[in-house]
Amino acid sequence: MTPPSPGPAAAVPVLALGETLLVTLHGELHDGTAELLQQDLAERIARSGAVGVVIDISGVDMVDSFLGRVLAETAANARVLAARTVVVGMRPAVAITLVELGLTLPGLTTALDVELGLELLTRARPAAPGRRERGT
Repeated sequence: MTPPSPGPAAAVPVLALGETLLVTLHGELHDGTAELLQQDLAERIARSGAVGVVIDISGVDMVDSFLGRVLAETAANARVLAARTVVVGMRPAVAITLVELGLTLPGLTTALDVELGLELLTRARPAAPGRRERGT
């Protein structure tokens, strides 16, 4: 018996890194996949108590208004669930296209790569009582 094939959202890997979820996008993101990803990510944030989401778009060759809207909506969903979102890995051509399309992605933080995105989230997170941040 063959196991059921994973749905479209399963095509978008989501990795838990402590209190942060790492989402890696590759190729094109279609309507159904985007909707399932947003639902899955919101459920994972609520279930895990994640306080940060890093969306890596280094595998995305082309961006359009649909992808810009998906990124903005995904970040808004995360924000409502008390998680910050950082988009990382934006190629220069993608950044130029976003600006040409007039998509400024308000409220969305960007970083050059995953490491810098994780660092941004760590710096923005207040230290837990009794725990010292690095360098203090």
